[in-house]
Amino acid sequence: MPVEWARGGPDLLVTLDRGAGSLGTQLQDQLRAAIRDRRLSAGERLPSTRRLAELLGVSRGTVVEAYEQLLAEGYVESVVGSGTRVAAILAGEPKRHPPGVAAPSTPPRPAQVDFEYGIPDLGSAPLRDWSWAVSEATRTLPTAELGDQNPAGSRHLREVVTAYHRRVRSGCASVEDAVVVSGFRQGLAFALATLARHGIQRIALEDPGPREHDVIARRAGLSAVPVPVDGQGLDVERLRETGARAVLLTPAHQCPTGVALGPSRRRDLVAWADEVDGVILEDDYDAEFRYDRQPVGSLQGLSPGRVIALGSVSKTLAPAIRLGWVLAPPRFVAGIVEEQRLTSRGAPVLDQEALALFMETGRFDRHLRRVREIYHARRVVLAAEAELAFGPGRLHGLAAGCHALLRLPDGTSERAVVATAASMGVRVNGLSHYRFASADATPEPDPRSPALVLGFGNVSEHQISRGIRILATAVERLP
Repeated sequence: MPVEWARGGPDLLVTLDRGAGSLGTQLQDQLRAAIRDRRLSAGERLPSTRRLAELLGVSRGTVVEAYEQLLAEGYVESVVGSGTRVAAILAGEPKRHPPGVAAPSTPPRPAQVDFEYGIPDLGSAPLRDWSWAVSEATRTLPTAELGDQNPAGSRHLREVVTAYHRRVRSGCASVEDAVVVSGFRQGLAFALATLARHGIQRIALEDPGPREHDVIARRAGLSAVPVPVDGQGLDVERLRETGARAVLLTPAHQCPTGVALGPSRRRDLVAWADEVDGVILEDDYDAEFRYDRQPVGSLQGLSPGRVIALGSVSKTLAPAIRLGWVLAPPRFVAGIVEEQRLTSRGAPVLDQEALALFMETGRFDRHLRRVREIYHARRVVLAAEAELAFGPGRLHGLAAGCHALLRLPDGTSERAVVATAASMGVRVNGLSHYRFASADATPEPDPRSPALVLGFGNVSEHQISRGIRILATAVERLP
């Protein structure tokens, strides 16, 4: 789709050489070249003849004559009330690319049912309340705050975030412990770079777990080692064997298995950190969505001197609102702030103020209560459909969050199920997609524990029912 420029659009860059022959011929040649090279897209409106003549310092008749010539040649078309636009005659030709530059691949067709993990219900994003918050922030923010901000972020938002974390997650961070960042990944990158400067060289990662954590760790200069996850969460005894002094984990609702770190494991983990002078990085990504009881408290409140807690609104509001925070022990805060100062200008100040107002006025809590009911209803449908299609005891990790783990029969090929389901319009990832992999290796599925990771945050109840039935059919079709 061409961009619909208002009022003829921005100025068009055309350079005429008044000592090199006819200006009209030069104008025609440059417009033809722009259309052939697709610098001007099919359907795009050209400037009015009057505006282009003023811009180039030529007579309007020169521009009119050029447009008429291009119209006769089929390069442009003229519609009453719509101006002069680039014709679609070249739309079917492949775009030329410089030598050595690959043409972009055709994007895959969107799935009819997408069980992608980590996407909240985008249709429930509180856009009206967010619009209010942005408007209110714009109205009330002092002009002095529009300059360069504190690299740690808006003090107002840091006050709100830490108060929220203390009240809702049983944390004990203060405003001086908080740094506002543009989402979880940026916060993690800053935290890991800071740990590397403090002499930490190795970090342990949950296996299975998000594979991009390995990449972020290596880019920060740390080597990453896998630690297995079982029914009680991260295996702390195996962690002790790695020689790591840092560990990144999702204790409230492990990604992707869905288990919560057990009470004894939480105590053992803190003891390990004390033994090795280590650091625990807590990804607190969806703890607000707990269905069987009150959410499990943050590890940061259990050991504030050893835990760096990372949070964002990507899973609670929408990924497009790129705001997050890092709550760190005092000895790491300055390093994280310095990373932010050197690598970015921080998250937009108006957005930070908007989020502070959004949370402070109760709109955030109201949104969470509403979507929690939506996710609970989808969870019920998912559990019922999975039991009907695959039998009892196959679905795990439903106590919290917006994803679950569907265990497949032993010996089932995850890859075959995923590929067959994709051909039938269902997108899903196998558990092997989250297995730890080295920089140059792709993890192989474990035939003893094949499983699918089912995100249900952004699929309707009807889509869940349809998707589970298609997955069951995909399994039945395997040889």
